[in-house]
Formats: sequence, C-alpha cells, structure tokens
Amino acid sequence: MHDYIINASIQIVPIVQDRHPYEWVDEAIDIIKTSGIKYDVGPFATVVEGKYDEVMNVINQINEHLQKRNCSEWITNVQIQIRSNEDITGDEKTLKHQ
Repeated sequence: MHDYIINASIQIVPIVQDRHPYEWVDEAIDIIKTSGIKYDVGPFATVVEGKYDEVMNVINQINEHLQKRNCSEWITNVQIQIRSNEDITGDEKTLKHQ
C-alpha cells in the first residue's frame, strides 16, 4: 500500500472448548512478539505499529498459525488507522494521557 507507519488493534477471540482460549491468544501474541514490529499487549487487544505490509503480514501469520494448529474456530477483530501521506503512531494519539 505505502511505506508509512500505521497502527492496528488485533484481537483474537477463540471459539473453542478443547483448551482455555487464553492459550490460543498467547500463541498469537508470541507471533506478534517475534515479528519485530512495535506492540503493546492490552487486556482486550494488542496494538501493533509498523509499515502496512508488516502489520498485515503479522495478521496473516496469526490466522495461518491458528488454522495449522487446528484451532477449531476464532474471530479476528482488527482496527487499522492509516494516513495517506505520513506516519501515524500510537504515541501521537496517547502520549498526552500518560
């Protein structure tokens, strides 16, 4: 799409009974951690920040991982903020509140 920094919120909601849903979520977070992009784990979602292709690649990796590991069903909720001609960072939006 472009080479500017975007940010996204990724929430994985496993619909499973084979194991505790947090175990599936932890595996998704491990993928985010090893991706090399900036992230912040929250109680409801993980916020990531990187170039568009990097962020979308991580989302794709999570979904592929869950499918390959035979997670029976899940919902991936994603919110993405993009600017056409410049970076958009999480710090820009939240720094004044810290």
